[in-house]
Amino acid sequence: MSGGGVALIGLAAHHTMSKTYPLIHNTWYMITTQSLYYGFNGTVLLSSDETATHGIIRITACAKEGIQLEKYHKVLELWRSYSVESTADLDKYLSSFRILFAYNSGKIENDEITYHDTREIFENGKVSGFTGSPRALFEQQNQKLCYEFLKERIIKKEPLSTELIKEIHRVLTMGTYDERRYIVNEERPGEYKKHDYVTGTHEVGSAARDVETDLVALIDEVNGYSGEEVLKAAAYLHARFEYIHPFADGNGRVGRTLLNHYLMTNDHPPLIIYDEDKRVYYDALQEYDESESIDRLVSFLREQCEKTWEKTAGLHAALPKIDKL
Repeated sequence: MSGGGVALIGLAAHHTMSKTYPLIHNTWYMITTQSLYYGFNGTVLLSSDETATHGIIRITACAKEGIQLEKYHKVLELWRSYSVESTADLDKYLSSFRILFAYNSGKIENDEITYHDTREIFENGKVSGFTGSPRALFEQQNQKLCYEFLKERIIKKEPLSTELIKEIHRVLTMGTYDERRYIVNEERPGEYKKHDYVTGTHEVGSAARDVETDLVALIDEVNGYSGEEVLKAAAYLHARFEYIHPFADGNGRVGRTLLNHYLMTNDHPPLIIYDEDKRVYYDALQEYDESESIDRLVSFLREQCEKTWEKTAGLHAALPKIDKL
């Protein structure tokens, strides 16, 4: 956990008058008028010269993070208990997920997309009585096709490659490029951008001539990671991919799809970034643009993962509550 005036230290004795409060399994904390100690799974955080009131506020934040970690680990255990070994297993356990993911990932950037239409496309292959923009239908049909395209590759744990990324982009953006990109700029689904598009408050994005080099470096870095902090690696992949912005359009949808491909091929549960939370999502990406920090994005993705599986797997009753602290 990061924060002003907080440093990570080892276990140490503390002799100031204090009171210990039980919190959750394997967790303890103490509040004093001069300093605050927080322990989670054998780790202690120390904040000096804090008032008791400020200490309580700070420890509540730490307690929430501890519960969030516990919830995420329960989701991780659930996903691994499924022992997904076939595309049929994926269809079974992602039955609700794939529709909600497609809806929210599309809705973040296209307000015309609806859950009803998305579900109709996934379940019936058509939409009745539609009067909106054809692009919205193309985008959601492409989401379904992309899921089908990736299933076997997820089971085989296919690593990231430029070829895979370009094919995901081609499938997700077929029939959706506007006239300026397709006719004037001669850009195509499945091909890198030919012009320098910028994104975000700080107008980031690799120059068109640098996209291949930057993307290959990112892929090599992520594929070469063999540690246990898979969610953190996934957050870095996503933040860096969106920073590079390799395509003329569809970078968000491709990036969120790559995020889940990486998670699932590394035995971690996929997640949905909810449209209703997109402001927090954009802020987390902006923090990376400004400081190359992924801390906020990691925390956000962990929360979205918990929310995803509470909604799609009925875990709400089984997971510990945060809002009661």
